[in-house]
Amino acid sequence: MGLILLGYSALLAGVLVVGAPWWLFRMATSGRYRAGLTGRMGVIPTGLARSAEGRRVVWLHAVSVGEVMAATELMRELRGSLPGWTIAVSTTTETGQRLARERFGEESPVFYLPLDFGWVVGRYMRALKPELLVLMESELWPNLMDVCGREGVRVAVVNARVSDRSLPRYLWLRRLWRPLLGRVSLFLAQSEENARRLVRIGAQEDRVRVSGNLKYDVKAAEESDLTRLLRERIPAGAKVVVAGSVLEGEEKLLLKAWRGVRREVPGAWLIVAPRRPERFEAVASLMEQEALAPLRASRMREEMVPPTRAALPGTAVVLPGSVLLDTIGDLASVYSLGTVAFVGGSLVAAGGHNPLEPARFGVPVVMGRSSENFREIVDAMREAGGIRIVGEGEEELAGALVALLNDEDEARRMGDLGREVFAAQAGATRRTVKALLGLVSGVQP
Repeated sequence: MGLILLGYSALLAGVLVVGAPWWLFRMATSGRYRAGLTGRMGVIPTGLARSAEGRRVVWLHAVSVGEVMAATELMRELRGSLPGWTIAVSTTTETGQRLARERFGEESPVFYLPLDFGWVVGRYMRALKPELLVLMESELWPNLMDVCGREGVRVAVVNARVSDRSLPRYLWLRRLWRPLLGRVSLFLAQSEENARRLVRIGAQEDRVRVSGNLKYDVKAAEESDLTRLLRERIPAGAKVVVAGSVLEGEEKLLLKAWRGVRREVPGAWLIVAPRRPERFEAVASLMEQEALAPLRASRMREEMVPPTRAALPGTAVVLPGSVLLDTIGDLASVYSLGTVAFVGGSLVAAGGHNPLEPARFGVPVVMGRSSENFREIVDAMREAGGIRIVGEGEEELAGALVALLNDEDEARRMGDLGREVFAAQAGATRRTVKALLGLVSGVQP
């Protein structure tokens, strides 16, 4: 074990040294690469240790926006079950950090996950003194797990999954992974298939359970202010397509498809939510090239633009019919505005995103064929008839959107079936919390 970790740490250090010029350049040109740098390097953020003084602590790690969203209900349930405890939340990405601060920051300390060196992780362990570390999905950091093992901190991996892409790598290195996975007290897998994969890569079978997918329990706590603004801004009765989590490579395809939709459904509105913030400006340009002149959601939220105004301060007159959702954390609520939803990351080989976010509102869902990240969810919705899968061409996408926009009965039927899948599969949060409480001494699960 010691040699494995020594080799891993040396490799990690080598990667950082070799990549230093690139990282320095990116830090000089982009604020998101500087965010949380001192904390990642082992400088404990002000107030983090103080928030844990005299209290029992759970440390929960969620990588980015998707994991933070999935952890929202889990956090709410944990707080209710562990009154007086500190539940500290770490993230890896800047977007995840912003959303975690927005959702949890008033009641929980939020910080960046430190670099996975033993001495860096050890500083955070000494500051927080957690009794339990909860890792979301597949965040298996060797030194983090090892330090927990040496410090007597129990580790649970919740919503655990092993993707198609990572499975071959894990299998190839399973002799190295097996002792590290032995540091984990409990794996709570999303599905039976993921549970089998965890055992194949080296997890102890008696520590693997199936609890279901936390993303079935994702709920918008309430309608966001931005959603209310858009609901007032969009004409009553207008048909709306919400295209969520759209990635580079499918943006142009979506906008080309929208040409056909506009011809067949005059007056339809398009709301585009790029998955990555760094694509906001590029997508705005692409939309303007298509003569869409989008409303910028960020400016609406900042200026609280009344719905009767047709222009934003300092901009040209805005033509109706399109919105660029260039904000973080609003998409889950904005899906409720949709007549139809397109879920992105599925027309390119990215594995897709979560179709349950629109399905919970009874909004019919259209996706591309790349959906391996949410295979069980998509399969369940396909079997129920609550989702429509399309190929990569813009004509097929446009045809699917037009058909659902024009056929209200079919759209309602699909939406109802998708919502039934969401309702039938809910409950993973409750099962997960009960299992986690069983790992904490002196607490009744």
